[in-house]
Amino acid sequence: MALHRIVLFYCFTPLADPEAVRMWQRALCEGLGLRGRIIVSEHGINATVGGELDAVKRYVRTTKEYPGFAGIDVKWSDGGAEDFPRLSVKVRPELVSFGAPEQLTVDGDGVVGGGTHLSPHELHELVDARRAEGRDVVFFDGRNAFEAQIGRFKGAIVPDVDTTRDFVRELDSGAYDELKGKAVVTYCTGGVRCEVLSALMRSRGFEEVYQLDGGIVRYGETFRDEGLWEGSLYVFDRRMRLEFSDGSATLGRCARCESPTSDFHNCANPACRELTLFCAACAAGPEELRCPGGCAEAAEPTAEEAAIGALNA
Repeated sequence: MALHRIVLFYCFTPLADPEAVRMWQRALCEGLGLRGRIIVSEHGINATVGGELDAVKRYVRTTKEYPGFAGIDVKWSDGGAEDFPRLSVKVRPELVSFGAPEQLTVDGDGVVGGGTHLSPHELHELVDARRAEGRDVVFFDGRNAFEAQIGRFKGAIVPDVDTTRDFVRELDSGAYDELKGKAVVTYCTGGVRCEVLSALMRSRGFEEVYQLDGGIVRYGETFRDEGLWEGSLYVFDRRMRLEFSDGSATLGRCARCESPTSDFHNCANPACRELTLFCAACAAGPEELRCPGGCAEAAEPTAEEAAIGALNA
């Protein structure tokens, strides 16, 4: 039986002809039988694709032959093409939809003016050093708020945002101005959102901004559930979530009965489809699964929600 895998990566590098890169990536994936989601912009590429292991390896090798993509950090995950409904390769104004492409500058080394990258071990070193000085490190969640319902770093600040576009509004509101003199570590699923978020924060006067290199994915691979992370990791594909060990905490609570759960279900209203936590018993019951606060028209998915797929956000 053939092995299957999912790979995810992003690369911030100037692309003179995003449409040409899009056509190349689509032809490459189609020829290898891969499915997934790829976003290309003038700022680079953000990809999550899956398929047979040998085909995925060939895809990675070929993609790295493009000069700007030679140094991409590829993350591997269990799964395959069946975890994606189709292959989607699109050109967008942004790799991640903060709604502020004009505020992002990218050169051959990546995002200009972003936060200092920290490996998982370097993150622990920073936390330990600051605690020894009697100071705290602030963890700042760079994901949509619902993702943090099932997993987050201990004591993290979770902004009240429904989509990535909301972060600019939140930062400009002054709600987090007291953090501007503190050590702030941004984190997200695979690192791509924090590349932009940390740059936006620094441009607004946040003095000491870091970003977790490789995101929660790399941290979970390194420390599993024995570090500063707790709970499950939400992912944007049919798997819905990942756990880093059998001992993962269950942080979420059923919207109907408050039982512990990490299972998201779409609202039964086809005009809504909002993701809500329901336990297995409530999900299997006769009552229709509807939003506890009433349904509203669902917002159009952001580019990153339509593209990041499994882990790269």
